[in-house]
Amino acid sequence: MSITPERQARVTRATAVLLSLLALAACAGAEAPQPSAPPTDAADAAGVALPPSTGGFDYQLGGAYEADVAVVVRDASAQPQPGAYSICYVNGFQTQPDEAALWLDHPELLLSDAAGDLVTDPDWPDEYVLDPSTAEQRAGILDLLEPVLTGCAESGFDAVEIDNLDTWTRFDAIDEDGARSLAARYVEIAHASGLAIAQKNAAEIAGTAHTELGFDLAVTEECGRYDECSAYTDVYGEHVLQIEYPESLAEGGLSFADICADPDRAPLTILRDMELVASGEPGYLYESC
Repeated sequence: MSITPERQARVTRATAVLLSLLALAACAGAEAPQPSAPPTDAADAAGVALPPSTGGFDYQLGGAYEADVAVVVRDASAQPQPGAYSICYVNGFQTQPDEAALWLDHPELLLSDAAGDLVTDPDWPDEYVLDPSTAEQRAGILDLLEPVLTGCAESGFDAVEIDNLDTWTRFDAIDEDGARSLAARYVEIAHASGLAIAQKNAAEIAGTAHTELGFDLAVTEECGRYDECSAYTDVYGEHVLQIEYPESLAEGGLSFADICADPDRAPLTILRDMELVASGEPGYLYESC
């Protein structure tokens, strides 16, 4: 049977439609170019550097000394170690023993019990507990501690570690929202100063500490002893610094070899003496995985 011109025209149009539909389906299945997503990580957004996860780590709060490692934590009163990624220790939620007189001039910023007596940390009785429950108290605390954070940056540190984030979990009178608000301000100040900022302990809030408050990395004491290292590494990945102490491990029936064999431990994990004394001093202890 011969094909009339009219039939040929209909076939041609149908073929064109079919090819067009096939082309659209192929485009739908292909991944279209997407614009670059804005950074979602606080460190990327702030433009701050995170520590290396190799090369060793030392925790030197009891006295500074030269160490052949890539990452060193020292007190805010010390200078950073040249050539190392240096983290500045700041007690952001309790007082330092040698600064008690300063804080006692501002008792309204310190936690008091029902009798009106100032509260100290049972494990560190020479440290008063800060009370960030109200906006006025947080402002007063920052008046004293913001210069410490900015001073860390001026000294050349790369990051700051804020200790005792977990006071609201240990002292019922501290308002959790107030503590989180103070933590968020520490993050803002650190990032504005070009510093990364480390969460210290408080494993139970690691997720929101990173995603909501903006902490960039974690420094954790005894996470191996208490089987909570994954709470940090699941959130911060390789950017976790882990310290264990021999007395605590012994209480838990653990050895440092057990810690090093733990698949959840941080890439940079060390054993230090509880007093963190300087190298060469009596009682000094340092081991690493």
